[in-house]
Amino acid sequence: MAGVSTATVSRVVNRPESVSEELRTRVNLVIEQLGWVPNAAARALSSNRTGAIGAIFPALALGDFARAIDAMQDALAARNHLLLLARSQYDPDLEFSQARKLVERGVDGLVLVGSTRSAAFESFLSRIEIPYLNSFVFDAESPVPCVGPDNAVSMSEMVDHLVSLGHRRFGMIAQTTRNNDRAAARRDGVRNALARVGLAIPPQGLVEGEWDIAEGRKLFRRILDATPRPTAIICGNSMLAVGAVLEAAAAGVDVPGEMSIVGYDDIELMSELPIPITTVRVASDDVGRVAADTVLDMIEGRAVGSQRIRSQIVVRASSGPVPSD
Repeated sequence: MAGVSTATVSRVVNRPESVSEELRTRVNLVIEQLGWVPNAAARALSSNRTGAIGAIFPALALGDFARAIDAMQDALAARNHLLLLARSQYDPDLEFSQARKLVERGVDGLVLVGSTRSAAFESFLSRIEIPYLNSFVFDAESPVPCVGPDNAVSMSEMVDHLVSLGHRRFGMIAQTTRNNDRAAARRDGVRNALARVGLAIPPQGLVEGEWDIAEGRKLFRRILDATPRPTAIICGNSMLAVGAVLEAAAAGVDVPGEMSIVGYDDIELMSELPIPITTVRVASDDVGRVAADTVLDMIEGRAVGSQRIRSQIVVRASSGPVPSD
């Protein structure tokens, strides 16, 4: 219908810059009229690539992950690739299973979250012939490229901020470290930062649980029973921080007059509560964008390295100077 060869149509579809604008317009008009789309299976057979990148996230709707997914899809689309998503729910067996299914479907590369996996999963990754990277973590010495924040450093900077406000009694509501090296790094970052100034969280002041708001409320109640009561509570993620602030209001605890509460990650709700929450904000859109570009560069044989993504402390009304005795 366009009056050209199939080879010319192939160039228009795959390398549009190699043909004239007039020819591109003519062929694309016929493509639109016919409703024609390329056969992905046939293309994969001829090129040994599917143009798809697989990514496995612990959750798809949580703040940092959701923003990273949006940015990753945009970056992949800009380079003519498709994003295939899977969710692990922090379950290592499910993550391994999802990775196998994505590889079976011919993805050209994988984006994973974190760097701690079972021996069987690591063995599988070492055998497959497609590149992969770890996101939301940073380790300059890792043999596998990493794209993300240094979780321990980010939390230690929050501790330094609270110490500068005069706080000496700390509590922590940590996200479970089971199958979650990012949560473990944040917890250790808090501990190490406190140790540098001769402080520590007492056993009853450190509680750990799942990642939702209801859990944050429940765990905050447990910390209220600690003696002496902490003047600053650090939460391991945004949902736990929201739960803690809501439960503080229900318990009649003045935030930040009696107690400062801070979090990690920055979802919209944190800035819209009656008491907006101080938090560590990670440039998660940069995580998604850089991860996408890095894995595509790996596929194309370019040299890549790990990249640390910035974080910053966003100070809001939930934190303030230590209360006077």
